[in-house]
Amino acid sequence: MRNAIIMAGGKGTRMKSVQPKVLHKVLDEPMASLVIHSLKEAGAERIVTVVGYRHEEVEKALAGQCEFALQEPQLGTGHAVMQARQLENETGITVVASGDCPCVRSETYAMMYDSLQDADMCVLTAVPDDNGAYGRVIRRRDGTVEKIVEYKDASEEERKVREINTGIYAFKTEVLFEGLKHITNDNAQHEYYLTDLVEILQQFGRKVIAVNCDDWHEVEGVNDNAALAEAGQYLSARINQKWMKEGVTMIDPRFTYIGPYVKIGHDVTIYPNTYLYGKTVVEDGAVVMPGTMVRDQKITK
Repeated sequence: MRNAIIMAGGKGTRMKSVQPKVLHKVLDEPMASLVIHSLKEAGAERIVTVVGYRHEEVEKALAGQCEFALQEPQLGTGHAVMQARQLENETGITVVASGDCPCVRSETYAMMYDSLQDADMCVLTAVPDDNGAYGRVIRRRDGTVEKIVEYKDASEEERKVREINTGIYAFKTEVLFEGLKHITNDNAQHEYYLTDLVEILQQFGRKVIAVNCDDWHEVEGVNDNAALAEAGQYLSARINQKWMKEGVTMIDPRFTYIGPYVKIGHDVTIYPNTYLYGKTVVEDGAVVMPGTMVRDQKITK
């Protein structure tokens, strides 16, 4: 069975907003909804979203899309996953995703599900343009993961490693919940870190691997409003490219905004400064004129 746990409990202080971070919108959709949608397209059958800050608002916005678990207080990523107790007795594979990574493709999540043929844990990695203060993924010569080391704890040699941890993982479900029993908060922050499972599982003879995402921007998290805008631009360009390859004519795709759930027919022309959101349907032969902004509407010829 394919399960998923979405970590969505944080406030998102750098957003400078009272609204929970995962409810900030990309192409007029809450970030967490985009994550849920991609996971479902990858085959996730049960999804538990771990909520915390203003959890009532998150639960209301995502009602009917997933199950929920409450993390209160918030004591780290490992502690967040521990709260998804309704999955403890499940079998199969569980992907742990981030509610503030709205651009991850369903194909990438599917790759994570498929990665555990002969391993017990998989870490999704990437190589950003500037790997700055991200946690480094340290591999052995055979490609398996030795450890994930936080930047502040890394040696000079380890900091030269360009491959970083994206915070997205896949586990054999039974192995995940058994491993969580051995995580401690014996650290300076007194928090439970999910990354500790890399070394814990290997102590029990389990195999930990890593797979790389070729496009760093796909897995980049949103931490402030500048990053939110960048995520919107990135996802918009990706969606527009898809529709143009399907035969849609866009006069200027830089100023054409199409949501991920919009459906477009053939022989459609879209002019700039248009915003098509929600479950809008553009029928065959339609011309979308400048200044159009619609949600959940039908545009006819």
